[in-house]
Amino acid sequence: MRGPIALAGVMTAVASMTLGLGFVIARRLTAAPNSRRFDLTICAVEQDGDRRSIVLDRTHQTESQGEFTLLFPGGQWVQLAAEVLDRGPGRIARQVTATAPGFTPLAEERASWSGIYFLTPIDAGLSAYDIAIPTPSGPAPAWRIDGSDSQSTRWAIHIHGLGSPRAGTLRGVRVTTELGYTSLVVSYRNDGEGPRRGTGRSTLGATEVDDVDAAIRYAINQGARQVVLFGWSMGAQVALQLAAGPRYRRLIAGLVLESPVLDWVATIKANCARAGLPAAAGLLALPWLISPLLARAVGLPGSIPLGDLNWISRAQELAVPTLICHGADDDSAPPAVSRRLAALRPDLVHLKVFDADHTMTWNSDQERWRSTVAAWLIAEVTN
Repeated sequence: MRGPIALAGVMTAVASMTLGLGFVIARRLTAAPNSRRFDLTICAVEQDGDRRSIVLDRTHQTESQGEFTLLFPGGQWVQLAAEVLDRGPGRIARQVTATAPGFTPLAEERASWSGIYFLTPIDAGLSAYDIAIPTPSGPAPAWRIDGSDSQSTRWAIHIHGLGSPRAGTLRGVRVTTELGYTSLVVSYRNDGEGPRRGTGRSTLGATEVDDVDAAIRYAINQGARQVVLFGWSMGAQVALQLAAGPRYRRLIAGLVLESPVLDWVATIKANCARAGLPAAAGLLALPWLISPLLARAVGLPGSIPLGDLNWISRAQELAVPTLICHGADDDSAPPAVSRRLAALRPDLVHLKVFDADHTMTWNSDQERWRSTVAAWLIAEVTN
C-alpha cells in the first residue's frame, strides 16, 4: 500500500503548491502600490562644458529608443535625451536635458528608470489647480488643467494605470491643452494617491470605475458637454466600461488608449512570463480572483468579474471612436490583443504601433505620439 499512499501524498503536495502559487500571483497582482525600486547605479557623470551626460550599465531599458527619466530616492529627477552614447560593451551614456531644480546627480547614486517624464504639471509647463473629486470612496485628489479656452465645453479625463501615479498621464495632457480641452488628471481608490478603501487592494478596474465616474459628473457640473477619456494601461479598462455604459453615451465622444489592458487573462499570463514563470501559471490566479470566497482570502472586497473586463469578447459593445497607441515590445499588455480588437472593430478602432515597451509609446517618439493623437482628435472628435 505504500505506493498508492505515497502517490496520494505527492499529489496532495503538488495540489497545495499549485494552489499556493495562484494565491501568490493574485496577491501580487492586486497589491497596493509598493515603493519604487531604485535598482540602477550612476556609474559616472561626464561634464563637457555645459553638456552633462550620465553613464549607466547597458541594459534593455537604458539603451531603449526615446526620452526617459531617472528618478531618485529624494524625489529628484533627471530627464535624458534619446541618443544612446556608447561607452564600451557594458555601459552607455545619455545626455541630461533637464533636472529637478537645484539637483546635481552624482556618481554612485541610486536611481530608477521611468517613462514618467513629468512629475508635476509645472514640470510639463502646465498650469493646474489642485481639486478633490467627491467619490464613493472619499475625496480623490485631481489636477484640473484648463486649455487655451478656459470656458471650453470639451473636456479630457486622464486615467492612470495600475501601480502608476497620476503624473504618468501628464505626457498626454499637453496635447489636449494645446487643442483647448479642459483636462482632469484623476486619482482613484487604493492607487497610492486617492482614498484608501478596505485592504487597499486593486480590483483591476472593476470598482475603480466608480471613482472616475464621479470625475465625469464633476466635469458635467462644470460645463462639460463633450468628454474624451484617456486610459493608460489599466486605465483603459475604466475608460471602456464608462464608454460602453448607457449613462454617458451622448457625452463620451472618444477614447485614447495607451498600452491598454483589454483582456486580463492575457495580461496576467504575459506578466508571469515576464517574471520568468510559465505563462500558464497565470491561470492559477484566476480562481482567487473570480471566486467570492477565494477573492476575500486574497484581501479583495469581492470577486472580480474578469469576463466583464474582456474587451475582445465585448468588442461589439464599443460605441465611440477609439485610438490605441501600443508598443510592439510590450511584454505586459500584449499588443496582439490590441491588434485583435482593431481587426474586430475596424469601423471604430484605429491602432498605431510604436517601437516601445509598456506605456512608453510617447517616450519612444514624442513628436509622432503628439501628432498622431492631435490629428485623430481633430478628425474623429472635434469635427
